[in-house]
Amino acid sequence: MNEEKLLLHLQNLEARFEEVALLITDPSVIADDKRFVRLSKEYRRLEELHQAHEEYNRLKLNRQEAMELLNGTDDEEMKALAKEEIAFADEQCPQLQEKIALLLLPDDPEDGKNAIMEIRAGTGGDEAALFARDLFKMYTRFVEGLGWRVEVSSYTEGTLGGYKEIVFSVTGDNAYGTLKYESGVHRVQRVPETEAQGRIHTSAATVAVFPEADEFDVEIKESDLRIDTFCSSGAGGQSVNTTYSAVRIVHVPTGITVQSQDERSQLKNKAKALTELRSRIYNLEHQKYLDEVASRRKTMVSTGDRSAKIRTYNYPQGRLTDHRIGLTLYNLQAVLDGDLKPIIDALSVTENSERLQEAALS
Repeated sequence: MNEEKLLLHLQNLEARFEEVALLITDPSVIADDKRFVRLSKEYRRLEELHQAHEEYNRLKLNRQEAMELLNGTDDEEMKALAKEEIAFADEQCPQLQEKIALLLLPDDPEDGKNAIMEIRAGTGGDEAALFARDLFKMYTRFVEGLGWRVEVSSYTEGTLGGYKEIVFSVTGDNAYGTLKYESGVHRVQRVPETEAQGRIHTSAATVAVFPEADEFDVEIKESDLRIDTFCSSGAGGQSVNTTYSAVRIVHVPTGITVQSQDERSQLKNKAKALTELRSRIYNLEHQKYLDEVASRRKTMVSTGDRSAKIRTYNYPQGRLTDHRIGLTLYNLQAVLDGDLKPIIDALSVTENSERLQEAALS
């Protein structure tokens, strides 16, 4: 997007920014939860654009004044200062233009939502379940490092520990937008704890990430639900809670089944299960959008395709490889300790580059 087109677009958005700023203070808008949430999100995005626009104008004005000073003085010290100001503006303006161009791209409306994550052990038996546990610990450390919250809804343990399956929610600003890149097959190459011969085995676990649906995103009829209660259990089916606090819900029209057993209160488990159910139903529609993205882009950075092998964790070499963008890092332990930011940042940059190319061609 050229500078003239960019600035024209920004000027048009300034009027909308002022309009939305007034709307979110209107009592009738505040009373309408759905509209208020939508407008509040739009306001935050427009505010960021407004601030970037002001910064860009300030840089251009400073450059113009520096040029006038450079051409209107014989003072060598003042000329040197003016040249520094011009050089700074020439360096910063293109970077700010790119930032604004990215901000002008239409948001994925799901990015700002909380996330539901599901990790399932794949090929590899007990070792896959142990790897699923390690992935859960990795995500927990990453999420908690951001000051976000993890809540487990349900899990099934493997015979030697780990998880055959674990489902949990992540609550935090832009949680889904950050974690969506993790969907897919994660492969591990290491010597299993159970391997006496020291041979390297390859196992896998599948990660699914989808946006947590708001209550007004999906309407669920009570008549469409079959709800069962049972005692929550630990490893080997041992009873952990002697009351029927765990809840299993089947959505009859879609056949989707969810359960929550992590809370001692049946009501809290039901609420968590309903949140997951709502999100899974919502995700059926969201997947159509992801499939459309995948059909346009080559890297499939954030398609949510569960069958795609996205990453390999090689313990003997201390190596991590993300196959979508050809990224290889030799700091595996740091990643497992929750240092996912360099990987997610690289994936985000790739996706944004693709989106900018699409916008330029459209």
